[in-house]
Amino acid sequence: MTASQSKYAGWIIHLTVWAVILGMPLFVTNPDRPLMTGRQYAHFLLVPISFMIVFYTNYFLLIGRELSSRHISRYLLYNLLLVGVVMLGVHLCFRYVLPPNNAHPPMVRPWQDTVRFFGGNAILYLLVVGVSVAIRMTGGWYRAETARQELEHRRTEAELQNLKSQLNPHFLFNTLNNIYSLIQLDTSRAQQAVLDLSRMLRYVLYDSSRKEVPLAEEIAFLNDYIELMRIRLPRHVRVYVSLPETPSETPIAPLLFISLVENAFKHGVSNDKPSHIVIDLHEIDSQLICRIENSCFPKTAESDRSGSGIGLQNLSRRLEMIYPGRYTFEYGSADDVFRALLCINLSES
Repeated sequence: MTASQSKYAGWIIHLTVWAVILGMPLFVTNPDRPLMTGRQYAHFLLVPISFMIVFYTNYFLLIGRELSSRHISRYLLYNLLLVGVVMLGVHLCFRYVLPPNNAHPPMVRPWQDTVRFFGGNAILYLLVVGVSVAIRMTGGWYRAETARQELEHRRTEAELQNLKSQLNPHFLFNTLNNIYSLIQLDTSRAQQAVLDLSRMLRYVLYDSSRKEVPLAEEIAFLNDYIELMRIRLPRHVRVYVSLPETPSETPIAPLLFISLVENAFKHGVSNDKPSHIVIDLHEIDSQLICRIENSCFPKTAESDRSGSGIGLQNLSRRLEMIYPGRYTFEYGSADDVFRALLCINLSES
C-alpha cells in the first residue's frame, strides 16, 4: 500500500467510526423508546462533537507540536485546559441551551452537581486524548515503516542490477576468449559459435532483465554456454553434464547458475593434467538442486584478469536478496576438488 492509499484508508476509517457513533440513536429503537426527536438528537450530538473537538485538536495540533517535540509537561497542561474548556461548554449547553426539558429547573446543589459532572466526564475526555495519541503515533510509525520498506526495496533492486552489470561483462569476456581461440582452429565452427553467442547474449541482455524467467529458458542458456565452453577444452578434460531434458516452466531468478558453471570451467581445467567437471542440475518437486564438482586448478591474479573472483560472492548476495531463508549454498575445496551445492526452495509457502 502506497503512502497516498494509506492516507485515504485512514480517513475512510475515521469517517466510518464517527458515522457509526453519530448514527446509533437513529437505529437503536424499541416500542418503549421511539425514534428521537430533533431536539433530543441535538442534545445527544453535544457529547460526540465535544469528543471530536478534543480528539482532532490533539490529532492535528498538540501531538505534532508538543508531544512529538518532547514538551510533555506543556502538552499535558494544554490538554487539561482543552478538556476543561470543552466540558464547561458542554455543561453550559446542557443547562441553558439544550436542557432535557424546555424548562430550566433550579439546581438544588449547584456546586456539588457541577463537580460531579466534571469529575465523572473528565475520565472520558482523557480517554479520548489517549486514543488520539495512540492512533496518531501508530499511524506515524506505519508511515515511517512503509517508507523504510519502500526504500529498502529500491535499494535491493538497485543492488541486484549492479550485481547483474558485474556479471554480464564477466561472462562476455570469457566467451569471447573461447571464440578467439576457435577462430585459429576452425573458422566454420567459429561462425556457428558466434551465432550461439548472439543467442546467449540476447538472453543475458534482454531476458535476464526480467525478475523471473522459466526454468526451461535458463536450462537452454546453460546448455548453450557449456557447449560453447567445450570448444577449447583439451582432450584430457572430462565433462559430465546432467540437465533436465524437458525442464518445467517453473519461474526462477535469471543467471543464478552461470557463476558456478563458469567457475568450474575457469578453475577446473589444466592444460597438461587430467581434469574433470561435473554439472548436475535437476528439479525435485519444489526443490531445485545444482551440484557442481571440478578438479581444482585455481588461477592466480596474474593469469585471471576476467574478475571471476566476484562470481561466487555475487551469487551469495543475490540468493540472500531473492530467496532469503529458502536456500542453502555450500562450496569449498578438499583434496584438490572443488564442490558446490546449491538448493533452492521454489515454493513460497
